[in-house]
Amino acid sequence: MKILIVDDQDMIRKLVVMTLTNRNDEIAEVDNGSDVLPMIDSFKPDLVVLDVMMPGAFDGFDLCRKIKSNPETNHIKVVMLTAKALDDDKEEAKYAGADEYLVKPFSPINLITAVEKFEKQI
Repeated sequence: MKILIVDDQDMIRKLVVMTLTNRNDEIAEVDNGSDVLPMIDSFKPDLVVLDVMMPGAFDGFDLCRKIKSNPETNHIKVVMLTAKALDDDKEEAKYAGADEYLVKPFSPINLITAVEKFEKQI
């Protein structure tokens, strides 16, 4: 599976990569909201692990809406991985089209479970 990890915090990206290392996925990383859509066009991920708060033109909610509203990318699964834990944030992610919502600090097992679930759907 091709997975794009989007987070402005280097340590979080490294933790996600380490969590998924044994799965033999093809992984790409982006550290800001401005580079996500061009990376999606070139990398063509099956899954995007997406932070909400990050620098750049778009936040994670904006990006999720853009991914899910585009007929060329709406098949991509989106896992929101964020420190925003309020019910309103979870509702906004659901409204934006997120397929899963994990709160930081996250359980690596929960991330792997989500990835495996989406792998079966692809």
